[in-house]
Amino acid sequence: MMLPAITTQFDITDSTVYGYSKGGALVLVILSALQQVLDISFNDLSLLEQAMVHSSYINENPDFAPVSNERLEFLGDAILGLVITEKLYLDYPQFSEGEMTKLRSALVSRATLARIARTISLGNYLYLGKGEEASGGRNKLTNLAGALEAVIAAIFLDQGLAITRGFILRLLNKELQKVVSQGVKTDYKSQLQEFIQSRQQQTPTYYLVEAVGPDHDRRFTVEVRIGNTVLGRGSSKSKKAAETEAARSALEQLSINFTE
Repeated sequence: MMLPAITTQFDITDSTVYGYSKGGALVLVILSALQQVLDISFNDLSLLEQAMVHSSYINENPDFAPVSNERLEFLGDAILGLVITEKLYLDYPQFSEGEMTKLRSALVSRATLARIARTISLGNYLYLGKGEEASGGRNKLTNLAGALEAVIAAIFLDQGLAITRGFILRLLNKELQKVVSQGVKTDYKSQLQEFIQSRQQQTPTYYLVEAVGPDHDRRFTVEVRIGNTVLGRGSSKSKKAAETEAARSALEQLSINFTE
């Protein structure tokens, strides 16, 4: 069952953080709404709130609160990986180690997590700096995925592993069924988009640069670009396959450059 979404975007830019300051009645209302969305009742609300504090907010308000959600994000990433790994191992004995690895990667990818975070309007609850807010930070892939991982960690610290496991599996059930039914084919275009958006907050664009040969044996060449920069090129007998090959080529090159 998918968790309910609350579509109201709260303006908490100038409000006080519960647990770090006096008062904060508005924040209590916001956290109460978020608990309803998550279907989790926290014992320590400051954990939930910390999960919503983006580093940009701390940068602009250095005396406001001690930490952002980055440490929680680190812990949540590990917990998420554990729960998904356990689920795949126990429920799908037919899958090999390699197949489970690919399925887990698809499920815990930032693109998947951001998509899930959007379904529960998690971006509405983020504490963002004014610059990050102005640049569309509430909808950025990295912010949404990180916030969801931080929420998972907050639930774990407040409620324990059993409840956290139930939350994760409830939240990811639809995605799990989808990736299992689709199998373990590598989606190079989605991987490239996630790679680019996580680093540059841009979307790669595919351009047909050549189509040669007769209609019954045509060959297409496609380039994938960011602005005027060519990331990769691919050729095949269909435009879709050429785009996939271009994305694969770009990922190989980008991975090399990034590690170097």
